Amino acid sequence: MIPLVLEQTLAITVGMADTMMISSVGEAAVSGVSLVDMLNNLIINILAALATGGAVVTSQFLGANKEGEACRSAKQLIYAAGLISLGITALVMACHQPLLRLFFGSIEKEVMGNAITYLLISALSFPFLAVYNACAALFRSMGNSQMTLKVSILMNVINVGGNAFCLFVLKMGVAGVAVPTLVSRAVAGVVMYILLKNPGYKIHLTNEKFRFQPQIVKKILFIGIPSGIENGIFQLGRVLVVSIIAGFGTVQIAANGVANSLDSMGCIIGQAMNLAMISVIGRCVGAGDLKQVRYYTKKVLAITYFFTILCNTAMLLFLHQILAFYGLGQETTDLAYTLVMIHNGIAMALWPAAFVLPNMLRACNDVKFTMVSSIFSMWVFRIGFSYILGVNYGMGAIGVWIAMVLDWIFRVLCFVVRYISGRWRRKCGL
Repeated sequence: MIPLVLEQTLAITVGMADTMMISSVGEAAVSGVSLVDMLNNLIINILAALATGGAVVTSQFLGANKEGEACRSAKQLIYAAGLISLGITALVMACHQPLLRLFFGSIEKEVMGNAITYLLISALSFPFLAVYNACAALFRSMGNSQMTLKVSILMNVINVGGNAFCLFVLKMGVAGVAVPTLVSRAVAGVVMYILLKNPGYKIHLTNEKFRFQPQIVKKILFIGIPSGIENGIFQLGRVLVVSIIAGFGTVQIAANGVANSLDSMGCIIGQAMNLAMISVIGRCVGAGDLKQVRYYTKKVLAITYFFTILCNTAMLLFLHQILAFYGLGQETTDLAYTLVMIHNGIAMALWPAAFVLPNMLRACNDVKFTMVSSIFSMWVFRIGFSYILGVNYGMGAIGVWIAMVLDWIFRVLCFVVRYISGRWRRKCGL
């Protein structure tokens, strides 16, 4: 768990550094990048869900001491992820302008120009990121999160160093953020693939000729497709919410982008525990140990709550000083401050149960319930109330973020009741 926390901390702090560096180009650049990041996250989370499906399957195979099956599922996962991501990249490249206009409407010309540049370059990195995510999920299934941390450090050093060079030396503007992202993801994907060919690991890529094995792929997709639909619609909802904010002007777009980067800092432990929950509970399910499933679910949640409260309290205490680093206008800074206070203050009570607990259900094959609950909550509460509060009542971005809190509350009720009821046990045969 400790390497996972360090990896998530590194990823999020680098994301903050990206936002700070691009802010030197201007608020239109920050707005363009933040809009595309929402669209990119939609795609990235679909690919991550496929990796999650692979992680659950391989973890259950390892828990059942079926290492040969685990290796075969690993190979199927990587090839499937690569092919799907290539198709997504081709689609985005061909339809980039219609996609941006569909989601964000008629935004300012300068913001749109920056968004197009960033999207076209970053889309090329999707296949490399898909392979990296798949390999990283497999290493975590083995309990080897140290390896993913090391490669993550390499990826982020390349990214930050490249950003600094391309922005401040070559003066490349938005492209100066996108190109290093592409290069760093390409390096990370290739390195992880090569490392996974080591036969010394419990899960490794064998040298035998690749053969499509529909039964294994079916098991991966049984978890991956509902998770992908859920994650995809969740991120789509976030994109639609940002499209609402895009209609409020550049100040609110920029404040929302900055607040999103800071919000992630308060959920670092939770993001790491999301990954840990999948691997740990998957192993317990594979071993058929109900007592351990319950024990580790409670333990992971307790750790998550403790550190989520600690991190968010620290963030809120030093929020004024942190926002000063972004160098934004006073109106943008004030709005970003309010948004972070809403998110991080309430996350201490709700976030772990809303987003970490459902990963326990997914690891137990109870994926349809989490998918239906999350999709319903997203459309009714996050999107529906965003229009009601943000647009109809004129509350702007603040109304949108209050709607997000309503979404969290509903998720917590659904997942806690589901866990207590024990209905998830039928899904994994415990």
